[in-house]
Amino acid sequence: MPELPEVETIRRALAPRIVGRMIVDAGAFASAKFTDAELTRGATFEAVDRRGKYLIARLDTAKDLVVHLGMTGVLRTADQRSTNDKFLRAWWHLDDGMFLEFSDVRRFGRVAVVANGHYEQLPTLHALGPEPLSNDFDASVFHRALNASNRAIKTQLLSQRPVAGVGNIYADEACWIARVRPQARTITKPGATRLHTAIREVLEDGIRRKGTTLRDYRTFDGNYGENQHHLRCYGRAGEPCDRCATILRKTVLDARTTTFCPVCQRS
Repeated sequence: MPELPEVETIRRALAPRIVGRMIVDAGAFASAKFTDAELTRGATFEAVDRRGKYLIARLDTAKDLVVHLGMTGVLRTADQRSTNDKFLRAWWHLDDGMFLEFSDVRRFGRVAVVANGHYEQLPTLHALGPEPLSNDFDASVFHRALNASNRAIKTQLLSQRPVAGVGNIYADEACWIARVRPQARTITKPGATRLHTAIREVLEDGIRRKGTTLRDYRTFDGNYGENQHHLRCYGRAGEPCDRCATILRKTVLDARTTTFCPVCQRS
């Protein structure tokens, strides 16, 4: 699933292409997960924002068009609406003749239109924790949040409550950098501070490298990200740790595959 760096990469490329453009027509696959796209006809894009793993397009009708890419969602532009893409879930025809299209093989994505800033009908978005690259992400508050639950540290990161936008890839990477054991159920204040710093580091690196492409993710221009060539922990089980040369191990933690160093990550 695309995480914060992948979604932010798409947002940065998408915004200059659609902001100021009016939607002259729109359509969707016959599913309640996508038909809200049709509610945007006649609206003009004013801005494209991101919250966690969600893209949020601000419309001049006091509405937000919210898009979640799910596992396999892809946004693209085209000169003509695609007629041979059986996975096309929603499309928007803009006043410059361009089509914005959302294709999603597995249909885990979502399109919704809600009043500006009112996300109550989207519970996961509504309950997101602070943005990790903002001043709202405070190390002391983060420490208290992690210790307020007896769930594993990594499980809490994936819940999106202590911090927004971190998924399986960047959680493994951040825990490795911070020397935090992902299975731990408590964390010291120094450990939380290291993890706070590491989360920002891996997300900023991921954005700079235009995301991590392992299978489905592509940039808005259809290219691969580059961060997969720089992973130090995720997906490297059986290889030596870059820090201590111990063989990295793989386990399943709350149904998510997790890679860690049994020597370095002890706290």
